[in-house]
Amino acid sequence: MNLEDPGNWNSIDQKLRDYLIEMGPKRVNDFLFPKDSSNRHFDLSHYTRLFKTEQMMSRMGNLDNDGYKDWRNMHRSLKQHEASRDHMDCMIAWVELEKWLENNQTIDYSMQLQINKERQHWKQVLTRIISIVKTLAKNTLAFQGDDEKLYVGNNGLFLQMIEMVAEFDPVMEEHVRCCEAKESQYTYFSPKIQNKLIETLANEVKRAIIAKVKHAKYFSIILDCTSDASHQEQMSLVLRYLDDSTDTPKVEEYWVDFLKVDDTSGLGLLSELLNVLTRVGLDIDDIRGQGYDNRSNMSGRHKGVQKRLLEINQRAFYTPCGCHSLNLALVDTVECCPKAKSFFGVVQCIYTLFSSSTKRWKIFKDKVSGLTVKPLSHTHWESHVESVKAIKEQIVNIRDALLDLAEVAEDSKTKSDAETLALYDLESFEFLLGMHHKQWWGRYTYVMSAALDAGTSFMGVVAFFALGNYNIYSVNWWGGVTEDYCPLAKCPTEPDAYIPEGCPELH
Repeated sequence: MNLEDPGNWNSIDQKLRDYLIEMGPKRVNDFLFPKDSSNRHFDLSHYTRLFKTEQMMSRMGNLDNDGYKDWRNMHRSLKQHEASRDHMDCMIAWVELEKWLENNQTIDYSMQLQINKERQHWKQVLTRIISIVKTLAKNTLAFQGDDEKLYVGNNGLFLQMIEMVAEFDPVMEEHVRCCEAKESQYTYFSPKIQNKLIETLANEVKRAIIAKVKHAKYFSIILDCTSDASHQEQMSLVLRYLDDSTDTPKVEEYWVDFLKVDDTSGLGLLSELLNVLTRVGLDIDDIRGQGYDNRSNMSGRHKGVQKRLLEINQRAFYTPCGCHSLNLALVDTVECCPKAKSFFGVVQCIYTLFSSSTKRWKIFKDKVSGLTVKPLSHTHWESHVESVKAIKEQIVNIRDALLDLAEVAEDSKTKSDAETLALYDLESFEFLLGMHHKQWWGRYTYVMSAALDAGTSFMGVVAFFALGNYNIYSVNWWGGVTEDYCPLAKCPTEPDAYIPEGCPELH
């Protein structure tokens, strides 16, 4: 706010009054004042008054709160105002306060010193509290415990670090003493303050990330949806961009936000994406890549997010998630192989049988002291390795646990399942062969991964021979070498870019 403009003086308190007197009256000298209907205007000569001794004296003060525009009678009105009692009282108060301020002898000087001291104290306290919040947040540690009081058990890491800092730091020691003695009603230790500080720091980090993305201009987006503990659908937004702020440019990838979504259709997810990009100030036309999993609402060819985004921005090249594609290929491969399907079915049945009740799990732990059996996951196929490892290294103990379960089981189905697993499935030749010679089931992972990577390499070979067919053996890519650099080399897909032979041009 410009405090030199009287129009901004809504209410003049002591602080504003001291500031205006220290700054002194402000004049507009280099300005041609507008004329009224009578062809008259304010003249700069009205700023000063000429005495009979030819001494110039500055005129200070306003005529009244409503302003003045009777320029014909300006001189007479100024003389009347200067002779008024209100003007004289104000001028006396002005001069006296001006002298007191020059000598630092105002009535509230000692109070102002106390205010400044108090302000500095709280600034130091908050600096230490924010530092503790940053340390806990960076290490993803829990803040709160079972109690919200200092010097009690299980009061959380935040309060415990406050106690530790108070042992060595006099500022925090004095603050904790005042809080314990109830001399201050503001502690800044409450969970509400902790969450507010975390949110403030998170917003600052997010602003820094968005600033880097804006500097890079072009970016890619990665979206993925999952349900949280409260069964609310959330969509994570990740941004990828080229960070050229250092000597060695590199591709950076940052998670930006969790977006709560109610409509999980392609249109609903796209609308949420557009809203968050608008909120953080990123232009959707600057997107140069998008990557999602293979679900139809994300990667659908007609109504998926990728298709709808391409309709808005044709340069947002879509690439499906390689890990998810590999996982789907592995799952389908196992489903097509009866032996592999049966093998992993036995592994899953062992886990399901023991984990269905605490009594069965105790029987398992009494016999097996090492690795515990683990479930299979269709979304993370590599977990199959750990599931098989737990059974392979302890198959004898697991068989004994199944036999014990069959003896004590009161349910006929549980008894039958345990005996079948122990006496038939675990002793079958194919299961034992697959357990000790994992190459036959492990090869699905490596072969399929190699096949997907080979597809990219194969296309590169095809492109090489296709170019060679036209005697093109060297491709000069935009910005590939320093000598060929041009302003458009950073992104040749710039709108209105024309690609002749050589450097791109704007038309």
